[in-house]
Amino acid sequence: MEMPIFPLSTVLFPGGVLPLKIFEQRYLEMTKECLRNGTPFGVCMIREGREVGSPALPSMTGCMARIREWDMPQLGIFLLITEGTERFRLGEMRIDRTGLLIGEVEALPEAADMPPPPEFDGCVATLRTIVGKIGEDKLPSPARYGDPAWVAYRLAEFLPLEAPARQRLLEMENPDLLMGVVARLLRQHGLSV
Repeated sequence: MEMPIFPLSTVLFPGGVLPLKIFEQRYLEMTKECLRNGTPFGVCMIREGREVGSPALPSMTGCMARIREWDMPQLGIFLLITEGTERFRLGEMRIDRTGLLIGEVEALPEAADMPPPPEFDGCVATLRTIVGKIGEDKLPSPARYGDPAWVAYRLAEFLPLEAPARQRLLEMENPDLLMGVVARLLRQHGLSV
């Protein structure tokens, strides 16, 4: 499947929310197309280059983003609220006539239902404590406290991590391993319950 790729200096996780201010012509066209057709676009962390200007070199694992809300406060600017849906692996890429990066993507399978890892209960308790302090409205809904990957991704969003560390978490295939790494990071930052 082909889709437009939006290289950013941040990482979007499945189930996460990403607000965007769109002003470059290529991304304005992408936004209009996605709104018109109800299609997602891909968000990939930048490996090389910058967000503005010539197309940046994206990471090979990204997250599909769907536009949940949009506004156009003035001509030539879209304000978007997007939500991450599923991870993908990026294949061949090309640049279209507007300078937009188009990539072939392969959706990565979701983890099979398995018993949660040993760190799961502590991570859920930590996430509930954080949400209790910041408010349930700051959490993407619906809350899925029974899903280890969802819990790990939400905790990763709250941890003070650099984008490359978040990218490594996004690339992890095994939810038990992901939860174990996030639990260790929580302990290192003194945030575990």
